[in-house]
Amino acid sequence: MSETADVRFDEQVVRAPGDDLRCVFLWGHDCYNCNLFKQSAMHYRAQLTELGLTWFQADVYSDTALSRRFSLHGVPAFYFFRSGKRLGRITGWPGLPQFTQAVQKLQADAQKDASAS
Repeated sequence: MSETADVRFDEQVVRAPGDDLRCVFLWGHDCYNCNLFKQSAMHYRAQLTELGLTWFQADVYSDTALSRRFSLHGVPAFYFFRSGKRLGRITGWPGLPQFTQAVQKLQADAQKDASAS
């Protein structure tokens, strides 16, 4: 996971070249639910890698500008971007099956859009 911050977010995530699906994991220091995701990510590393996401992460407790940018009211939060567009978010860690299902839906929608063009 690459670190990002408010000052370089657009450059790294929004305007970066490519049409990969980018997931931004926003978390906070000593956040219980954030730590649940981190533990799950270690345990399910292969399954998360298979999703083909480009991962970014930021501690929004220390980067309050990024927290305000997304009007966060809680963490963890996962925001998804592709080709400069924000596609959606997941608030909280729903578990691997639900997370995978949401990502696969975003990927399927992108394929439909590409074939319609």
